[in-house]
Amino acid sequence: LIIILSFLANYLSKHFIVKGLTDVVNSTKTQWDDVILGKKVFNRLAHIVPALVIYYSINIPLEGFILVISLIKGAALIYMIFMANLAINALLNACLGIYNTYEISNRIPIKGFIQVFKIIIYFICFILIISILVNKTPIILFSSLGALTAVLMFIFKDPILGFIAGIQLSANQMVAKGDWISMPKYGADGNIIDIALTTVKIQNWDKTITTIPTYALITESFKNWRGMSESGGRRIKRSINIDINTIRFCTEEMLSRFKEIHYISDYLKKTETETQVYNQKLDVDHSNLVNGRRMTNIGTFRAYVETYLRNQPMINKEMTFLVRQLAPTEHGLPIEIYVFSKVQEWGEYENIQANIFDHILAVVPEFDLRVFQDPSGRDFNKLTNNFNS
Repeated sequence: LIIILSFLANYLSKHFIVKGLTDVVNSTKTQWDDVILGKKVFNRLAHIVPALVIYYSINIPLEGFILVISLIKGAALIYMIFMANLAINALLNACLGIYNTYEISNRIPIKGFIQVFKIIIYFICFILIISILVNKTPIILFSSLGALTAVLMFIFKDPILGFIAGIQLSANQMVAKGDWISMPKYGADGNIIDIALTTVKIQNWDKTITTIPTYALITESFKNWRGMSESGGRRIKRSINIDINTIRFCTEEMLSRFKEIHYISDYLKKTETETQVYNQKLDVDHSNLVNGRRMTNIGTFRAYVETYLRNQPMINKEMTFLVRQLAPTEHGLPIEIYVFSKVQEWGEYENIQANIFDHILAVVPEFDLRVFQDPSGRDFNKLTNNFNS
């Protein structure tokens, strides 16, 4: 009779209560109840009903069989605890799924906290089941755990460190799902795809997955590129080495040729006028180009590059914009371009950068300059041929 009642309770709970709740959920417009239904929270709770029937009615047919009643009740309790644990875990998963539908989940992930709650629930259920098996109250078992604290700390070292790290990461908003971070020590360079209690998963640009401990983001240094993505630009920082032997003052012939270049014609006229006025005031002797103020081909080239970049629609003029000389080296005089593109997407960004330097490298000879590069095999062949001839 008890078995029949339990099967009947199971049938009623699944085919009437759960089905009724399913129909109610499907009739609503909200999405959160659909998530709870999808995680089978109600189905797992329904399993508790037949166990309750057995637990409270087993005394009637087995009156007098104390040991058997105790065993069956214990089994029913363990089953109810187990199914309640599954239901709570399903509910926590549903809460996580609902939270992840909001934009804030990318900035403040809670997966690590959910995993901590799960560990606590598992631990409590474990203690309750052990207390049933050994026929002791849970309070006695909890009080005896003091001696096992060191062992538990060792076993749960990573979850504890991960939980503390998760709190600091969330409170300080150090990283978020979708952030691009670089951590060379772990070979990580890509976007964060998951932040869990003990690990953070990063999808590198070559599509490989790197897993690093969560607490490593607290104890070690890493670079977060979120600021770049939020700034509205992406930095272009590259230099061209100019052969110092080709740098000289501009002659009249060079200036007349440079004036035909559209981007710097106005600059040359203005600078030439300022130079003439300056030299006239000082009564400069023009027999030597060293005297007075003169334009150089490297300065004119730098002015051209700056004007050229300012006329590029994909360059962000609101951010840092520099075309500067760096200290001369054994590889020539570096002319560095330090600007920001409006585009942040990697492929398009590289295309913009390549187009800029394609053009600049091509126009260098127009200013009677030469790009410096180390001698190659062809250069040595020319030198050998000249020597032999």
